[in-house]
Amino acid sequence: MQKLKPTLLFLVAMLFVNIAFGQAKQDTSKNTDPSLNGQYNFMLKKSKSLYGAKLINPSRLSALWKSVNDTLRKERKQLQEAKKEIKAQSDNIASLKGEVTGKESSLANATASVNEIKFLGIAFNKGTYNTIVWAIIIILGAGLAIVIFQSGKYRREATYRTQLYQEVADEFQTHKVKAKDKEMKLARELQDERNKWDDSRGR
Repeated sequence: MQKLKPTLLFLVAMLFVNIAFGQAKQDTSKNTDPSLNGQYNFMLKKSKSLYGAKLINPSRLSALWKSVNDTLRKERKQLQEAKKEIKAQSDNIASLKGEVTGKESSLANATASVNEIKFLGIAFNKGTYNTIVWAIIIILGAGLAIVIFQSGKYRREATYRTQLYQEVADEFQTHKVKAKDKEMKLARELQDERNKWDDSRGR
């Protein structure tokens, strides 16, 4: 009989704990606000006061503590997941930054190659090359205009000289014809005089 007493006391205690825990569960299930604050206020509401102190049911306190631990575990798990997601996003951002930097470098090189022109093995900026080309074109155009102007001047001079030469040649030809006519006239007159002299000697 003495040996059965502790066993009976243990069974009665377990029965009391189960009943109290069941009551706490029932009370909690009746609670309309499942949050920690709601459970805490419900526990205070259901607790009795004695001499200004609150007598809290241990089963309700255990249920609140379990809810607190569950909430903490849930929050810690969410925090770990958030940290992993933040790390993954940070790695992704770093990778994207590297890609953007590479693309910016490629774009800068492409822009430089587009704006750069090589002539006779010398690299020129496109603007500088265009300026040099237009300067050469303007200089050549000015030189061509000067040559055309000088050619026109020389052509006019040559035409004038040709006309002057032609006038001199015509005048010389006229003088030559006149001189020949005069020479023939003098030759005829001389022959006439000779004929007259011969006639006078023959008499």
